[in-house]
Amino acid sequence: MISKENIQNRMIQAVETVKRTNPMAGSITNSVTINFVANAQLAVGGSAAMVYLPDEGEFLAKAGAATYINVGTLLPVYEQTLPRTAKVLHDLSKPWVLDPVAAGFGLLRTELLRQYKEYKPSVIRGNASEIIALAGLWGLDGSSEESHVRGVDSTDSVIAARAAAVALARWTGGAVAVSGKTDLITDGSVIAFSQGGSHFMEKITGSGCSLGGVVAVYATAASPFIAALTASSVYNLAGSRAENEVDGPGSFQTRFLDELYKATAVEIANNPFEIEEV
Repeated sequence: MISKENIQNRMIQAVETVKRTNPMAGSITNSVTINFVANAQLAVGGSAAMVYLPDEGEFLAKAGAATYINVGTLLPVYEQTLPRTAKVLHDLSKPWVLDPVAAGFGLLRTELLRQYKEYKPSVIRGNASEIIALAGLWGLDGSSEESHVRGVDSTDSVIAARAAAVALARWTGGAVAVSGKTDLITDGSVIAFSQGGSHFMEKITGSGCSLGGVVAVYATAASPFIAALTASSVYNLAGSRAENEVDGPGSFQTRFLDELYKATAVEIANNPFEIEEV
């Protein structure tokens, strides 16, 4: 198994590369969180571009270093945009991040997520219920758990999604990040548990969506597993620090972006996490 020190060194390298190169990680994300996703990507050192039309999605997939696709608040045009963009990303072997928001809810959402199985996203980031639902939709081992999706909220524990996350990661050859009180990140052979964060993250819109966008930023400079773990670590670090300085969700969101911006590579790599073999 890869050592924790080696993982931390690769995380440091990813953060420093992003801050030095300002890579463009475009997004097709839900209308509720566009602003927050873009600001978070900028705060960690990336460059943001937000689109929703089919031809623009294809252009973004070709031009960007990585792409983030979020299936929240779907519009009819997304029936064309999302599969066409994912196909280009897959055909060009470009890294991309899938956020299966509210997986298992609605016919269009279900069909779009079903199509993504063949396009093998580099990283899948979601809450426990979404990860369980997606594994079930794709018919993968580990999907025997029944998902309990409630809109965009999870009613399942992170550990309940462990088998589903491992199965998804092994299918895609990438990584899966399950967000919760303690985040679970796996590449199918190793699992990392990242600690920190804040209870205020549940009181603002877009903490999970913006995390997906930041994963895409780091995916321009690192493997899927390192990208997902680095993003989770900076979020947990910034969340913990921001919570100590504020007394409500409004000021938390502002302070959180500040802490994302200020976090150094070494601080991010040293945010508490544990690893274990699958």
